[in-house]
Amino acid sequence: MAVKKGNMVRAIREKLENSVEAKASDSRFPAYLFESQGEVVDIKGDYALVKFGKVPTPNIWLKLEQLEEFA
Repeated sequence: MAVKKGNMVRAIREKLENSVEAKASDSRFPAYLFESQGEVVDIKGDYALVKFGKVPTPNIWLKLEQLEEFA
């Protein structure tokens, strides 16, 4: 199922930790990316802007393939 604007998602650890993005920055990702739900607020090309509202954090751009719907 394709991720769409408004979906509740979380990051897929295996796809994010081994990504080009992880190699280009700090690879120590916070647990909330994988354990809590975030809302897709925008999509541009292959990337989604995700807002994690339960914790005071900035929105983050992640590749669509690095996300799964939060059940």
